[in-house]
Amino acid sequence: MQNLFLILGVFCLLIIQGISGSQQPNILLVVADDYGFHDIGYHGSEILTPTLDKLAGEGVKLENYYVQPICSPTRSQLLSGRYQIHTGLQHAIIWPCQPNALPLEDPTLADKLRQTGYATHAVGKWHLGFYKEEYLPINRGFDSYFGYLTGSEDYFKHDTCNFLTKEKYCGIDMTQGRSPDITETGKYSTHLFTERAIDIVKNHNKSKPLFLYMPYQAVHEPLEVPAKYMNPYEFIQDENRRTYAGMVSCLDEGVKNLTNAFQEAGLWDNTILIFTTDNGGQIYFGGNNWPLRGWKATLWEGGVHGIGFVHSQLLKQKGVVNKDLIHVSDWFPTIINLAGGSLNDTKPDGFDQWKTISEGEVGKRTELLHNIDPIYYHRGSRVSPNKFDTRIRTALRLGDWKLMTGNPGNGSWIAPPEIHNESRLDPSPKDKNVWLFNILKDPNENHDLSEEYPDIVDKMLDRLSFYSQTAVPVRFPEADPNCNPALRGGVWGPWE
Repeated sequence: MQNLFLILGVFCLLIIQGISGSQQPNILLVVADDYGFHDIGYHGSEILTPTLDKLAGEGVKLENYYVQPICSPTRSQLLSGRYQIHTGLQHAIIWPCQPNALPLEDPTLADKLRQTGYATHAVGKWHLGFYKEEYLPINRGFDSYFGYLTGSEDYFKHDTCNFLTKEKYCGIDMTQGRSPDITETGKYSTHLFTERAIDIVKNHNKSKPLFLYMPYQAVHEPLEVPAKYMNPYEFIQDENRRTYAGMVSCLDEGVKNLTNAFQEAGLWDNTILIFTTDNGGQIYFGGNNWPLRGWKATLWEGGVHGIGFVHSQLLKQKGVVNKDLIHVSDWFPTIINLAGGSLNDTKPDGFDQWKTISEGEVGKRTELLHNIDPIYYHRGSRVSPNKFDTRIRTALRLGDWKLMTGNPGNGSWIAPPEIHNESRLDPSPKDKNVWLFNILKDPNENHDLSEEYPDIVDKMLDRLSFYSQTAVPVRFPEADPNCNPALRGGVWGPWE
């Protein structure tokens, strides 16, 4: 009899676990690279994005959503939930020859989801370090990985060069799991990554929930796309802009094909799609962030105000615009809690924003540290010896207020080519190092209020002092010539 009760107890436990597993949502996390704020249809762009427009329109558009101004810092915060001042990545991207990576002490989003019973897969751009094998995606929580490890490469040949060393080191950058893959040369990466992701969806074992991390190469330079995608844009005179538009259309098609695969596999009704950019558009390579000020690599809104939306049948409200303050670091706790996971052994700087997104509750975030970069070159003179050093490059949001210090980058307003005459150059004096804006009233940063509200400036400088005391040292090592792909058969990969 005791054995019978034991068997029945185990059976009931298995049933409960099965129900719990089936209720865990699939997560599709799509990242678009260097995708400009202006360059999606619902922001008024001439570029056609019917799939993204439809998904966003039927879901929740995040219109007070922020990322970091460059690649590696955004990806590090997305996968760790930690501000870059807490991972040592506050200065720049991770260059191919740097012995640098997202630190191992913090579990990744994939680590936590795998602990919760998810199948975890990544397809596309990594850019979080690979100098040791332990930093490869396959060792950071992902069951499988196919993609490239550096920050950019040729879309067809899949090769890239490092320019941080005195010599130019070049090689093929495509990895399958732990090994280089040189079999896909000639296949356009947006097509290639979408096909690999669709294969994962088709072969997914439905006894487990699925986490698919999909950081596309598109639409980062180099500007390359099959000619047919540029045909709808013959009216665009600027060649860079026309090619970029074609790349966006190809990306839009890729998302369509991937979401169709989820539907055909019977996964879609229990899937949450999160779409995010990694930083602002690069105006020198076709991107545009109009009417925002600045662009990629700047702390102006054009560098950090991202495109973001959520689409899911699981949303309690759909077809709405959310204007609560949300940051890329918020996805870490939001997704883990959605998955029924635990935040034990994590120290996220992000907040669980699901009720904000799904139900329209007031958001939990009232403050956002964009960054503190102590080694970026200083600008101007220190405003006060008793306050945070305003020569240092920083940006901070406190409610509707945004403070920037140091050198935030070029603050010009760059219009798209068809209305280029509306562009305006940055009027800031070369030694100016404090700006204050009310982003709610002035989202395009036209009116600096730093002299009108010195008390707000002082309050925010005090917050910067607080954050600065919690920061870890910057990790930005010298390039290591042992990275040279020629030492490993012409391919990029771990060298230590």
